[in-house]
Amino acid sequence: MQSQSQGTPYDSTRGSDTGRSLGEAIEAGLAVDGGLFLPRVIPTVEAGELDRSSFVSMAQGVLQPWMDATEFEGSWRAIVSDALSFPVPVVPVQDDIFVCELFHGPTLSFKDFGARTMARLLGDRLSRTGEERIILVATSGDTGSAVADGFAGIPGIQVVLLYPGGGVSEVQERQLITKRPGVHPFRIRGSFDDCQRLVKAAFTHKTWSGLPLSTANSINIGRLLPQMLYYWWGVLNIVEASDGGLVPSVCVPSGNLGNLTAGVIAHLSGMPVAGFHAAHNSNDFFVRYMNDSSSAFGATVRTISNAMDVGAPSNFERLRMLLPDHLLGRHISTSATSDEETLQTMTKVFQQSCYVADPHTAVGIHAIEEARREGRMDGPVLVMSTAHPAKFPDTCERAAGITPEEPEVLARLKHAPKHWTDLDPDISALAEAIRLKTGL
Repeated sequence: MQSQSQGTPYDSTRGSDTGRSLGEAIEAGLAVDGGLFLPRVIPTVEAGELDRSSFVSMAQGVLQPWMDATEFEGSWRAIVSDALSFPVPVVPVQDDIFVCELFHGPTLSFKDFGARTMARLLGDRLSRTGEERIILVATSGDTGSAVADGFAGIPGIQVVLLYPGGGVSEVQERQLITKRPGVHPFRIRGSFDDCQRLVKAAFTHKTWSGLPLSTANSINIGRLLPQMLYYWWGVLNIVEASDGGLVPSVCVPSGNLGNLTAGVIAHLSGMPVAGFHAAHNSNDFFVRYMNDSSSAFGATVRTISNAMDVGAPSNFERLRMLLPDHLLGRHISTSATSDEETLQTMTKVFQQSCYVADPHTAVGIHAIEEARREGRMDGPVLVMSTAHPAKFPDTCERAAGITPEEPEVLARLKHAPKHWTDLDPDISALAEAIRLKTGL
């Protein structure tokens, strides 16, 4: 399928859906052959030419070679300025360990970067085509609320959220089921992998024929491009702050591997980095794969770092296209952290620095400490902190003896109207329910 649009073409990882424009790739979500879209050529960004006076200024510089000569050429700068109008602090926590706090957006999660930007890009495209879309999303914690908030009320778009019953925190569920215009939450009787399987199957299953589907999971390339931006910001902040201009390693709390993939794309476009570390919880497929490439996906294991509870990460396919096996080990190291180690790290970090780390950030910090003890990592390290600790009050109280102050944006949701639908993980039943909910 060849687009007449200009700009870098996007091709499926599986090879038969090719030549899409950026707008087409965002609207489609998943390629028709079941693959994930990647740019045919990764544009080059010159680090020395970026305006770092503000996050938005730097973000616009990073995205310019990606967005110019696309259908968004006249609108993307205003979209980025509107979508990413919140702070991105880089905080020193321990010796040479820095936390890039990505949870200061409206849903207190790093998912706000991708969801808000993608929502506005897709809305811009639909305003010109007159089409409608159902955004089908599986979430293990934070994706769903970010998508619900980012897409709610955008003309031509309805959102269907699938989340595992009992698999998200109470605060996260409150964010998911708050009533918003055009948003339909489904609490699935199963795991996150069941939710993700339903999303993937929907694009090819006969009962879904005629439904105008797209997705805002990290399956969608429209999510990953904005996520590159905070890697650039965090890394360049540390390079500038270090006496000798030291380039940091980046530790990424990892589950579905979309966040890590965004970092790799940033590096391949020109961002300096000493290396990446994928810090997993007990859902350790990628760790096992890096030790033995014959390793298979595993069943999801529930942990206290629930947003990383992914047994079969979708972006593994995309990551391997960017970095074939002979390059993976050069760029990425891995580790797995237990719940007990996560809690111990949360306790220690609070005692030593009075910093309250959410359980996902704690997985990253523990991974760094282990790697340093074993002599596998030195120099400054940047941890991508994915969620506000107030989303995990019980875990923070258990680990550090403190309940994080609840931000006003969460407190307001306690009394907001809520709605959801309970459903078995059945693809045909879900299709029927969505038709009833959306009227499409």
